[in-house]
Amino acid sequence: MAIFYDNPALRDYWYAVATEAEIADRPIARTLLGEKIVIYRDPAGAVVAAPDRCPHRQAPLSAGSVEKGVLTCCYHGWSYGGGGKCVAIPSADPAFPIPDNAHLACFSTDTRYGLVWVCLGDSPKQLPAIAEEEDKSFRRINNPVDLWRVCAMRMTDNFLDISHFPWVHTGTFGNNQRRSVPEIELEMLEGGYYGYKYQVQADNPPGAELSSGNTGEVVSRQMTTGFHLPFTVRSTITYESGLQHIMLLLTAPVDDITSYFTFVVWRNDDFSVSAEDIIAFDRMIGEEDRLMLEKIPGVLPLSPRALANSRADKPSVAWRHQFTRLLGAPMKASACDNVAPASG
Repeated sequence: MAIFYDNPALRDYWYAVATEAEIADRPIARTLLGEKIVIYRDPAGAVVAAPDRCPHRQAPLSAGSVEKGVLTCCYHGWSYGGGGKCVAIPSADPAFPIPDNAHLACFSTDTRYGLVWVCLGDSPKQLPAIAEEEDKSFRRINNPVDLWRVCAMRMTDNFLDISHFPWVHTGTFGNNQRRSVPEIELEMLEGGYYGYKYQVQADNPPGAELSSGNTGEVVSRQMTTGFHLPFTVRSTITYESGLQHIMLLLTAPVDDITSYFTFVVWRNDDFSVSAEDIIAFDRMIGEEDRLMLEKIPGVLPLSPRALANSRADKPSVAWRHQFTRLLGAPMKASACDNVAPASG
């Protein structure tokens, strides 16, 4: 039985399901909120997303082919062009009009930040804002979209949390982290994200030096972390040199216990180091998170008494409170709550 992914409230939000580079000369299959979809580029180069079933006999269109922007079904050769319009039925008389129900019922799509975004609903919300995308002093670095065997709610909870750093990230930056967490004050951050500001002393091993721009064993980071409903987290890192490393952590539910994950980085560096070298360390950090989270089965409980909380969990509790309201199931405030009006 579905617990959250089939909730209608989630369908009006945008989810990153692929990189733009992936949508080339073949159809791509994805599953979003339990809905199987096919993605392709039409003759004008626009990205089209539609249910992954041919209107004729419901064969998976993702098993077909794309040629010059026309998607052709592998079963009977029915073909689809711009906007999912059916443009050819090989078995029919060319003079016979194409039935109205032969066209694909397309979903809303957008291409931003090097990603393909899909909204399954009829009233799309605004995409999360990143001002650095328009700032020429910053470069953007994209990453593949990976499949995690993890509930999207657990991923968002983890990305908002700093108390796991000295326990989970011991192979990357966490050994010099304080195990105690100072008082967290939640506030609205730049770009409409709700979260907090903090400072950390992070390990700076050889693999991290290119990313941090520092050569010392330990580096000081001024950071912010905040969320945008339902599953977007933005984390900023500012070093003493003025270097900024901004990450957008994006989770898209496949179903209750499986999710797509990707992250995008913006940096105001001198562009002298390759993008791959810059983010290799971030990928190692993400892999530590994945290995930990895939040990935890099931869905993150939303009931206020289902999980024990400390003051370090205020960001997660605030997100759970707002997310529960989004789903339409009221959640009573706890002593750790400090919530603002819902973002997104």
